[in-house]
Amino acid sequence: MSDITTELEAAAFRRLLEHLRKRSDVQNIELMTLAGFCRNCLADWYREAAAERGVEIGKDEARERVYGMPYAEWRALFQKEATPEQVAAFEAAQKRHP
Repeated sequence: MSDITTELEAAAFRRLLEHLRKRSDVQNIELMTLAGFCRNCLADWYREAAAERGVEIGKDEARERVYGMPYAEWRALFQKEATPEQVAAFEAAQKRHP
């Protein structure tokens, strides 16, 4: 992979994080239902990529990188209780997004 490709992918990832931080109204359950991944998935993938390169990053540190603040703080500020409709849609989506 070329340096420019890596730079472009990194820029796109940073923009995705910025977008998700601005869209705190979009709940993780909604992301999981529609896209099959959420902010926590991104944090897990970030940790996995670090581990593959011999860099140890904790779960909390990875989530803070994705959320832009400590996860507990984000949850307190933005996370809402999932509605029965959201839960039903999520469960149905699990069949599409294994």
